[in-house]
Amino acid sequence: MVMPPNSRTESVTDPALKNPSRRRLLVGSAGALASVSLLGVVPLARADEAKTLPDYAKWKDQTALIVHSANTMETERGAIGSGVVTPSAHLYVRNNLPPPEEEIVTNADAWEVSFAGVENPKSLTLAELKRLGVTSVASVLQCSGNGRAFFTHGPGGTQWSVGAAGCVVWTGVPLKDVLETLGGANADAKYITGTGGEELPEGLDPKTLVVERSVPVAALDQAILAWQLNDEPLPVSHGGPLRLVIPGYYGVNNVKYVKSIAFTKEQTDAKIQASGYRIRDVGEKGAPDQPSMWEMSVKSWITAPLEKARQGRNMIYGVAFGGVHDVAKVEVSADGGESWKEARFLGPDLGPYAWRPFVLALDMSAGEHRIVSRATDSNGNTQPPERTKNERGYGNTSWKDHGVTVNVA
Repeated sequence: MVMPPNSRTESVTDPALKNPSRRRLLVGSAGALASVSLLGVVPLARADEAKTLPDYAKWKDQTALIVHSANTMETERGAIGSGVVTPSAHLYVRNNLPPPEEEIVTNADAWEVSFAGVENPKSLTLAELKRLGVTSVASVLQCSGNGRAFFTHGPGGTQWSVGAAGCVVWTGVPLKDVLETLGGANADAKYITGTGGEELPEGLDPKTLVVERSVPVAALDQAILAWQLNDEPLPVSHGGPLRLVIPGYYGVNNVKYVKSIAFTKEQTDAKIQASGYRIRDVGEKGAPDQPSMWEMSVKSWITAPLEKARQGRNMIYGVAFGGVHDVAKVEVSADGGESWKEARFLGPDLGPYAWRPFVLALDMSAGEHRIVSRATDSNGNTQPPERTKNERGYGNTSWKDHGVTVNVA
């Protein structure tokens, strides 16, 4: 496989990197100490003043990450590379609440999950779940706010550029196998509702804090309860010992430390679902009747070169995925979208939910070039040129935003 240059120098056109002080450091008031979590109540923890990784993520490669806060770490664009699977040590981290203590993974098999809205409600340990079936699936894990830094109206939240995403391999039991063991879901079930196991502060309404998400029951076809990430036990930083994984759906629906699965007639009334992660106009409050951040859309971006290149033949690299559909093709432009050439995919196809690294050999003349990519999925949906403006800066798939400006000499 042809590999891209090993450089990790980001384009200065990337808004998350215009200020050099943000590289691998905590951002200021918008992204760390002064901000509160999405839920608006519990302040997110900060990394220490040395700007190092927090203890629960010390095992990660800090040279590949931008540390926004102790609960938000972004993969450097140049660290994405051309591999199909993102190394766990490079994978971004996003927590809505501070993670539990490491002790929860020391005896992982004893972790219990309760099941409701089924013929035979009961709790099962991780050890019991492992005996019901096993599968592995490669899928893109992406934060709803990936690409938020490109919005111009100043949406709150971590100012992710392109690195709040990665493609990983999950191993666990298909949720439909568990459901079959429990006698099936209730006839009126329309949603799968997962509840996380983070510790909640006392004296506050749990519904304003709890990470509890509902997704359409149709997601049962791909949902798994995962206990491994990239063939290793699932670490606390990514939801261990057990995580509800919904391939093709935004990361918030992939509930960490899952303690409860319920098949419900209605969506949960937890704040993170009822008003959080909703697409709404700027200045408008979140409400249950607004579109929820469920299925991901087709998307791609350039990963190399990022700032400089030599005149003549260059290899343009990037990654592309289709969300809930296979990505069918990727086109690349070195003139800001005036003309396009189709790239070729690199490496194996790991299924409809995985991303496909791509490459295009391109002769480039001296001067400044705006390199962009646009992907098309198997249903004919093509990545749009413009972002959809919304209050929280969610779901940015704009190919214009995700390009890089490269100086060729």
